[in-house]
Amino acid sequence: MQEVYEFLKKAGTYYLATVEGDQPRVRPFGTYHIYDGKLYIQTGKVKPTSKQIAANPKIEICAFADGAWIRIAATAVDDPRVEAIQSMLDAYPSLQANYKADDGNTQVLYLKDAEATISSFAGAPKVIKF
Repeated sequence: MQEVYEFLKKAGTYYLATVEGDQPRVRPFGTYHIYDGKLYIQTGKVKPTSKQIAANPKIEICAFADGAWIRIAATAVDDPRVEAIQSMLDAYPSLQANYKADDGNTQVLYLKDAEATISSFAGAPKVIKF
């Protein structure tokens, strides 16, 4: 999981795919954080992303860095613990202008049953499960 985190850190921006009905939805994200031995992402509960994940928690993440790309397929699991939310906010102080750990809107989700594939044109893909 640490290697996946480091790849996302190097990439900076990743693209999160969800489903709305029968329509895929993809948007750029930049929050990723390890807490309590799990890889987390963050959104707001008022956003369509949150509603889409609630309806279908299967997501995919894609990012590109240094000639390689990563695809992560996982189930996003809501973690309502204030401690988990605060940990994300501490990792991303810029979020604190819009989000608070106890505001009822800030949502952190950890990736469960994740399978990350790192690929490039230079070699065989590497699969990491966590």
